[in-house]
Amino acid sequence: MKRDQLKKLGLDDEVIDNVMDLNGKDIQKFKTENEQLTEENTAFKDQIKNRDKDLKELQDQVKDNDDLSKQVQEWQDKYKTDTKELNDQIAQVKLNSAVDQVLSSNKARNTKAIKALLNNDEIKFDESGKLIGLDSQIKSLKKSDPYLFDEGEKSEYTPASGETPKETKSLNKMSLTERIELKQSDPDAYYKMLGE
Repeated sequence: MKRDQLKKLGLDDEVIDNVMDLNGKDIQKFKTENEQLTEENTAFKDQIKNRDKDLKELQDQVKDNDDLSKQVQEWQDKYKTDTKELNDQIAQVKLNSAVDQVLSSNKARNTKAIKALLNNDEIKFDESGKLIGLDSQIKSLKKSDPYLFDEGEKSEYTPASGETPKETKSLNKMSLTERIELKQSDPDAYYKMLGE
């Protein structure tokens, strides 16, 4: 969002400054999350490289010893499992980040609430790295639950002024008491009904 775009909307400088501050906070939040995820990703990759190096060294040292070979094999299996789990975690973090970005770009009011309504089994990356399965769900949610998204300007509701019109009976169906009350409370209506 640029300052020029907000000026074109006719906003004054104070409002523009407030909007830019809020926008800056959101951007900084995503930058911080991105830096944290990048650091975690680098740490996981370094950890995997160190494990592979240690295993290779152990294999070279214990080629003749069967017990140690079995132990090395167990470690290799454990490291493969750990590596798969780490890669799955990294993939999940990437997916969550991509979903958050798409929800943010669709002006989601509460991403946690919307995520709870999504079918996560359908959301994934295709071979080219494009996120699939989310757009159709967002469109569906915008139709069924539009309050979850900020769709821009809202028309102001102005209630009708004055009293609620009273249900009127014809004078023929009113009792004498009702006629007297009507004549005292609303003489114009009484004479109008009398003339009909």
